[in-house]
Amino acid sequence: MRLKNFFMAGLLVWLPLTITIWVLWQLLSVFDGIFRAMVGALSAVAPGLAPALDRLMHIPGLGVLLVLAAILLTGVLVANIVGQWWLARWDGLLARIPIVKSIYSSVKQVSDTLFSSSGQAFRQAVMVQYPRADSWTIAFVTGTPAGEVAEHLPGEHISVYVPTTPNPTSGFFLMVPRAEVMELAMSVDEALKYVISMGVVVPHAPAHPQTHELAHAAPQPTNEH
Repeated sequence: MRLKNFFMAGLLVWLPLTITIWVLWQLLSVFDGIFRAMVGALSAVAPGLAPALDRLMHIPGLGVLLVLAAILLTGVLVANIVGQWWLARWDGLLARIPIVKSIYSSVKQVSDTLFSSSGQAFRQAVMVQYPRADSWTIAFVTGTPAGEVAEHLPGEHISVYVPTTPNPTSGFFLMVPRAEVMELAMSVDEALKYVISMGVVVPHAPAHPQTHELAHAAPQPTNEH
């Protein structure tokens, strides 16, 4: 029994570290793959530079640094009026390409919502009954239904995202009656930790629980053709 306790104590030390290293390694591999693809494309366009570019690919960590630098430089360029103008032209070009426009516009809308400083994704942690009545799970408010969908819903509804565990990047999108949504005082970060840990990491209850209204989202404009 004592040996089992020692093993569990050691596991609790190494498991978070191992998972963190694995996630970082996977992220670095993605950046390195992007760098190699860019170098390969440049070598095809300018064969004379191929030997020098091949040597660059063998420098550890260079791909990650260059990709991060390119992302940062892009952000600097599009942060002014001229950059915004070119970005609008680029978006317009991709929006005219069949198939590409559907994928690009969908991904852009999601990324703008998730990463924009004014984005409204995951604004509040709540509890909803899922997958059946009297069975509760944590969800995140993403807005309110709008357009044709809202017209077919009886009464007031809330759009929520129900994450899976231990991987919260996949989940389910639900529209539930506002009256059936239970608000939580915990922050979004605390709720995510609770979901990822499968209920093991329990957030501390506030000394004076606050009751706050569910976030309201203005209906998004719909494009009519």
